Amino acid sequence: MDPYSAEGELINIHTHFYQSQYQEVIDFDTSSFSAENELPVRVLKLRARIALGQAEDVIADVAGEAVPDLEAVGALAEYTLGKTDSALETIEKLASSAADNVTVQVVGGTVLQAAGKSEEALALLSQHQGSLDAVALIVQIHLQQNRTDLALKEVTAARRWAQDSLLVNLAEAWVGVRVGGEKYQQAFYVYEELAQGSSTFSVPSLIAQAVCEIHLGRLEEAQSALQQAIEKDPKNAEGIANLLVLNSISGNNTDELVESLKQANPNHQLLLDLEEKSSLFDKAAAKYSAKA
Repeated sequence: MDPYSAEGELINIHTHFYQSQYQEVIDFDTSSFSAENELPVRVLKLRARIALGQAEDVIADVAGEAVPDLEAVGALAEYTLGKTDSALETIEKLASSAADNVTVQVVGGTVLQAAGKSEEALALLSQHQGSLDAVALIVQIHLQQNRTDLALKEVTAARRWAQDSLLVNLAEAWVGVRVGGEKYQQAFYVYEELAQGSSTFSVPSLIAQAVCEIHLGRLEEAQSALQQAIEKDPKNAEGIANLLVLNSISGNNTDELVESLKQANPNHQLLLDLEEKSSLFDKAAAKYSAKA
């Protein structure tokens, strides 16, 4: 049985992880868990530490471990620190020797996708046996490939056997934001429930709620949610990026937000896109010169 399933004892700590409540994952009392879940819960805690910027500590923690799960997590930490070649070497080795390991599938798939190796990631993830973590990542990859049809197919299939799982609800919301129309409102309800609950709140959920508000044309509500998110986490690049987009839509000056985003994440995709579009505009403008 999947240790993270609704019937498993790790359901609550797993839920915290996918609600982006990483500190809660780290602080979670695991003293009552069975010995067989010692490794899965350690993996979750290590991944939470990576998400909170503690990749170097995680590498030190798993150094010398010969367990595929921990080797995969170590590779993810390395990738986070820019050690791409070393991380990929480890994941590709594990994909050959331990492809049936769900941690190798999910964490390895994460590294491969981040490195632009989508097909390799999907090939590894396709070997899962009823893992919602794998399903969620497959959906994310298909969305990044602009294959909304395949993402929707994956969610629909998972809904039949996972019912009302948080991960399925989230995956359905991801697809809904891409599909648009009435799906924006449905996605909004998912994120609003997470963002407004005292036990489920996280900054990423609040930002996702705001993105839905933008699509629904509720710009004032989106502004309020994004400002609240940035107050909670002033250096959150996604919050800054979405507030930048919102201000652009509203016709407000975005110079200060651009500078804030550069400080939070100089390689953020929005900044790269803006730079590319600016370059293309300059090239197009250079073809025309004013005639006397």
